[in-house]
Amino acid sequence: MEILTAMTERRAVKMYQDDYTLPEGDLNILLEAAMLSPTSFNIQHWRVLRVTDRSLRQKMRLAAFDQPQVSDASELWVICGDIQAWQKDPHRYLPEVDPEMADRMIEMVTQFYQGKDQLQRDEAIRSGAFMAQNIMLAAKSLGLDTSPMIGFDPDQVGEIINLPDDHTIVMLLAIGKAKSPAHPRGAKLSREEIVIENRFA
Repeated sequence: MEILTAMTERRAVKMYQDDYTLPEGDLNILLEAAMLSPTSFNIQHWRVLRVTDRSLRQKMRLAAFDQPQVSDASELWVICGDIQAWQKDPHRYLPEVDPEMADRMIEMVTQFYQGKDQLQRDEAIRSGAFMAQNIMLAAKSLGLDTSPMIGFDPDQVGEIINLPDDHTIVMLLAIGKAKSPAHPRGAKLSREEIVIENRFA
């Protein structure tokens, strides 16, 4: 499927065929698409946690206000961000860079992030959001449906998945085959309201 078609056809689907299993080939394509997502300084803050244990899926559903896609979709992924990725063995992000240049780049990364807690968290969330969009468009191109979700109790979900203290949850992402169509697309704001030139009034 052409990328603009995938963008047009992608919708948040809530009801899924609970007997559909994602083929291994499609799973690999989605994970490859996920790992092609852009990140600042190639830090790759994003993490995907696949919830394959059905009992955990039921607990997650309760933590997500009993939304059926949590348990019924073929896949449930928790898109996370590693807030401290910038300082975890940063040379691994630059394996083919000249060592002297790599040291300079790591110094830049340290100056950019160190002591800036909000920036560290914001960047982890931005990176996770990039990843989620890649996954959703790749899924649509494969004839699959997705549901990005922020409607859940993050503390409960964090406890269920044993979320590390230096990670944050970006969203839940259900993936599978729709059981019923998505709701009609909502009204869109005008381009004049969305697009601002040069500076705000």
